[in-house]
Amino acid sequence: MPGLTIGDTLPNLEVETTCGRFMLHDFVGQDWVIIFSHPGDFTPVCTTELAKVAAYTERFEDRGVKLLGLSCDDIQSHNNWIKDIESYSGGCKVKFPIIADPKREIIKELNMVDPDGKDATGNQVPSRALHVVAGDKKIKLSILYPATIGRNVDEILRAVDALQKTANHKVATPVNWMPGEPVVIHPSLSNDQAKEMFPHGYSTAELASGNDYLRFTNV
Repeated sequence: MPGLTIGDTLPNLEVETTCGRFMLHDFVGQDWVIIFSHPGDFTPVCTTELAKVAAYTERFEDRGVKLLGLSCDDIQSHNNWIKDIESYSGGCKVKFPIIADPKREIIKELNMVDPDGKDATGNQVPSRALHVVAGDKKIKLSILYPATIGRNVDEILRAVDALQKTANHKVATPVNWMPGEPVVIHPSLSNDQAKEMFPHGYSTAELASGNDYLRFTNV
């Protein structure tokens, strides 16, 4: 499914992982899932990323989020690499599965191919791609980084908080929003609807246009 992106349904692929073989939709179930790819095992940036994700696993679990890694090496390589990840992480265990994709088929289906990336044998490698999938099996957020730039796990966690907040309430999160801070009321709601939906109240920013679309509340 080339071009897989926000709003698309996650293809129900059968994958082999460090925790066994399963169908992606079975793994998702009714939960939130983060699928994140890595250019290769035993590489420096990937090792730091996986170590940080391992350290943050409980924070994701607290939010009802499952983690699913992906790299193009085989299961034996993954299992050996996990020892390095855990030693670098200070002992945090890699409790989440990592998909093996030695034939480079899954990264193509999940739109995780780095168009400029090649391994030593000339094969395509994954980009630093990430999809957040909800229980309806649809992709709610995608992040794409080049191989040279490691992802910010705190930002991924913040994005999950924002996704869950906006999924449960008729709101959006403003610039640099952090959990616990005010959110903005969705512009599709009239003021009367906003008063009914947010009985605890809201504040409206005074703008040069005089329009009252920028409304803040806490949920």
